[in-house]
Amino acid sequence: MGQLSFYSAEARQPGVGDLAGLLCGPGQAMGFGRGTAARVSVVVPTRGRASALAGECARRGVVAEIAPVEESGALVRTAFRADLTRLAADWLRGGAAKAVPSEFELDGAVLRFWALVSGGRLDSAYALGLDPEAPETHEPLRAALISSGLPSTLAAGPDGGPVLRVIGRRRLARLAELVGEPPDGVAEVDWPTGSPGPPNGR
Repeated sequence: MGQLSFYSAEARQPGVGDLAGLLCGPGQAMGFGRGTAARVSVVVPTRGRASALAGECARRGVVAEIAPVEESGALVRTAFRADLTRLAADWLRGGAAKAVPSEFELDGAVLRFWALVSGGRLDSAYALGLDPEAPETHEPLRAALISSGLPSTLAAGPDGGPVLRVIGRRRLARLAELVGEPPDGVAEVDWPTGSPGPPNGR
């Protein structure tokens, strides 16, 4: 656990590269102006998550706007920015199709964004939601979790979408250490803890 703490969300200065966690989930990247600018966006299930996500972006100097969507969800979207071009280029194959970068590594800050965007309790596991529109990203992300010491299984979430389930007390404790404390606006039941929790219908 001491070695893993080096990779926790609080272990280094936050940066725009941490927004890769949006793209591990259902987030999207879009380039503009022949690679001179890019934006990232994602729909999250609650307004509380949207506000927390915008706050995490602001800590990295990135302003994100929030727009309501159907039911209780919200769209969180950055402006087109030059400092997001590298992130978009890494995650877009041929400039369009979403793909996990080669040799992609997860750390606590990226996992924190991923949990914030699409994480939640699922029976005795913690589930990290994947992008149903980009199935080719699922196995590479599972491999990245394994490399971070978090073996997981691919499963269907409460809404039928694909998720990666992290299960086991030691693995959940490791995940909780990596992502840090829940941000304001995110229910504790939606956040990784060191022990299995009740089912959550994210």
